[in-house]
Amino acid sequence: MARGSAGESVLHRHLRVLESFDAWHPFLTLSEIADAAGVPRSSAHRLIAELEREGLLERLPDRTYRLGVRLWEFASRTPGAVGLREIARPWLGAVHERVRQHAQLGVLSGRDVLFIDRMSTREAVVNATLIGGRIPLHASSSGLVLLAYADNALVNDVIARGLRPYTENTIRTGTELRAQLRRVREDGYAVTEGAIHPESRGIAVPVTGPGGTVYAAIGVVVPNDGASTHAYAELLRRAAAGIARELAVAYRPDVDERTHGIRSLVSGSRRSLEYLESLDTDPHDAGTPAAPGTAEPARGRALGSAPVL
Repeated sequence: MARGSAGESVLHRHLRVLESFDAWHPFLTLSEIADAAGVPRSSAHRLIAELEREGLLERLPDRTYRLGVRLWEFASRTPGAVGLREIARPWLGAVHERVRQHAQLGVLSGRDVLFIDRMSTREAVVNATLIGGRIPLHASSSGLVLLAYADNALVNDVIARGLRPYTENTIRTGTELRAQLRRVREDGYAVTEGAIHPESRGIAVPVTGPGGTVYAAIGVVVPNDGASTHAYAELLRRAAAGIARELAVAYRPDVDERTHGIRSLVSGSRRSLEYLESLDTDPHDAGTPAAPGTAEPARGRALGSAPVL
């Protein structure tokens, strides 16, 4: 891999440019990108031009830049995030319908929880979660769930990096964090009360995948009113169990590679899936797809139907 004069890979320099953008700064000028990425303006100009040619950045008429649609195209093929989101969305919707506050789905990403889906009502309590946004693991119920079932090396790393306080209720010490993680493993769910905003409380449970590994956390953010959390936890457990069952079907080993991929990443009507599975080529590729053959019958809950919790 090519490296720059300072020993940094060219790929890493491109990633620094892409990481300059976030939910609060979706449009940036060349100078702003250079400052955020920590690279000279001349280098930023070259890196931006390369990313723009590949569709990873887009230049707007006012000479600002935004992330390119091609990044979304790549992300939509990712089984670990978007595929999981497709499978979990009906269950997340069922939770949201019952709670009528915030329901969200998060996965582990470094020392953060990365939220890949969220549903909210306009009148819901304060919630810092954004789809595609991150929150440090120690500060959210979803993060505590993911950290509780992660390697101890990650726990040590999170503590060593420092625990950012958001409110007086945020976990602040390694001793406190380890005690909370033990409680999560004992109870099977996590609760944070006013850890990010005083009026909000998070409750989350683990979502397990094939082999019993924790794939994600599904949670709710509700008013921090002192009410019992047991009803929320039971609701979330039922949803997590439903997601786990459908993950097992999507990633079952007794199907061919093409069917595996479709069922892992796509939601839609049963007949649509049967049609896609029967093709010999991807219908989105150039050319005419081959005539469909005999499709395997769909199994489990019909995709697109709403689960009942």
